[in-house]
Amino acid sequence: MEVTAITRNARMSAFKGRPLARACRGLTAAKAIELVEFSPKKAATILKKTLLSAVANARHNNNVQTPGELFVKLSVFDEGARMRRYWPTARGSAHPIARRLCHCKVVLTDEKVVTKKEAK
Repeated sequence: MEVTAITRNARMSAFKGRPLARACRGLTAAKAIELVEFSPKKAATILKKTLLSAVANARHNNNVQTPGELFVKLSVFDEGARMRRYWPTARGSAHPIARRLCHCKVVLTDEKVVTKKEAK
């Protein structure tokens, strides 16, 4: 059984969230939530929201009672659309600004996940 949750168009660069998402892979859902709660990064709030949503989906749709039974199979930050803006500069010219958005995806499963670190 797999349970998915996606947060779309979060106002953050995906590059900043990827290390935290990588750290959560392979953990139980409860440990991943605990890890994210104590992280000072902005990505932590987005990832925590998505993890809690995935746990709620598992409870509601698949009748899983405890998040300790679930493992994080996949957690990724993908690039979203970019808001294009311009910054006015001297002599009537402008510099482009790309305000990045990202999508956060979390997949939980009831089977133990082996990460690349554990496989070695």
